[in-house]
Order: sequence, then structure tokens, then C-alpha cells
Amino acid sequence: MSGSGSGGNGNAGSGGGSGVRAEVRTDGVALVTLDRPERHNALDLAAAAELADVWRRFRFDDTVRAVVLTGAGDRAFCTGIDRSADVPQPGSPYSLDDPLRTIGPKSADLWKPVVAAVGGMACGGAFYLLGEAEFIVAAENAAFFDPHTTYGMVSAYETVHMAQRMPFGEAARLALMGTAERLSARRAYEIGLVSELTAPGEAVAAALRAAAVIAACPTEAVQGTVRALWAAKEATRERALSLAPHLISLGNLPQEEQAKLFTSRDRNHRLR
Repeated sequence: MSGSGSGGNGNAGSGGGSGVRAEVRTDGVALVTLDRPERHNALDLAAAAELADVWRRFRFDDTVRAVVLTGAGDRAFCTGIDRSADVPQPGSPYSLDDPLRTIGPKSADLWKPVVAAVGGMACGGAFYLLGEAEFIVAAENAAFFDPHTTYGMVSAYETVHMAQRMPFGEAARLALMGTAERLSARRAYEIGLVSELTAPGEAVAAALRAAAVIAACPTEAVQGTVRALWAAKEATRERALSLAPHLISLGNLPQEEQAKLFTSRDRNHRLR
């Protein structure tokens, strides 16, 4: 997703080559950009750790009153974990190491509103982020899909997040169809996953405009409202997420079998 929109830039924030850029603007909005366009903004371990650190820093930065999260380039918002990342797993089926579990703002106990601006692909682990945003603005070239089942993996955390944001049947179809089908931005808007559609390249500007309106409101009232919104569904969400690691441990194919499926994948898909 390209373009920074209007509103006047403030100080440049973190970067450091980790794959995440954070910039705090003068209007109280922070723009966080996943900056690995050559990898479709997939997150390696360093980028995942930096993103989690960004959310923690924002908790203590009173100049940040709202956040826009996007991805660099025009091909993808985020495609989840980088497949080149080596994530050793404990031998016990009761334990699971998932570096994406802490990349969302709510997992860092940040209750400042986050608006996601999506262009291009958003798939797999991207749903950890979209699931913890307050709402989503998408360009017409955005497309959402979940490749897990195609490659012999359980879609657990991703499906829990999407089932909280979409009609159940739509979340089920998204998760079960794998790479065979992608949800268009238009369809995502029709079912309520996306709150606003824009022309390609304009999602960030639209998200920044909305975030600036929110940032201009009294911050205590805004954060209290965010907390109230999440309280409405938090018990169900937390219970479902607690089951996720066990379902993944039981249902995932061994990594070498997943790799075989990935290298022989069919690149054809239907856009719905």
C-alpha cells in the first residue's frame, strides 16, 4: 500500500531496518508501516518483535492518540509469517511457540484505536493484525485469503479473529477454501469486514483522515470506548484463543510435509 495521505507529518519514528516503520504525526496519529515489500510484508522474527515493541512504546507515548497500520508497496498489506523464518517448536503437544501471537495491539495491552489500511493481499497471519484493529479501510485491489488448510496447517488463531469480525459462514468459507479462493475488497465490504472502500492507493489517506478525527476527541473517552467495544466480545475470544495451540499441535502436518505442499502449490484461485 503506497501513499502517506494528508495531515502533516511529525517526527519520524522507529525503523532501524527491522521491517517496521513508525512515524508520529502532528495530529496525534501514528502511522505504522510493515516495510518488507519485497517479501509481501511477511514478518520475520525481527519484524514481529519490533512490531510488538512499537505497540508497547505507544502505551507510554501520550502524543499518540490513534494509529493507522498499513503495509509498504501496492502488492500486499501482510502475508503473515515469512516462510524463511526458523521457529523451533517444543516437543510437547501442550506447548506451541508462535511469534505472531504478540504482534497485535491488544495483545500488548494497547487500547488506543487502530485503523488498518489494506491494499493488495492480506492473508494468513495478517489476520492477527486485522483481528485486533478497530476497523478496516481497504482499497479496491485488496484481497483476503487464508492458505493454511491448503498446506496442511490448522487455521486457529486466524479463524478465531475472523469469526469475531465476519458472519460465521463467511469466516468458515475463508478458512476452509485455502488458496483456492480469495475474498475481494468489495465482498469484504458487503459482509462488514471492511468499513470503507477506496480507489487503489487511497486507503492510507482515508484511514489517516478517520484516525485524525478520532485523535481529536478527548483521549480518555476514546480509550474507554475502545475498551467497552472489546469487552462485548472478549470472553468468547479469549476462550477460543486458549484452544488454538492445542488444535494446531494436533492438526498440523509435519513441517517437511507442509513444505512439499507449498512448493507444489496451484497458483490458480477464484476471486469472490
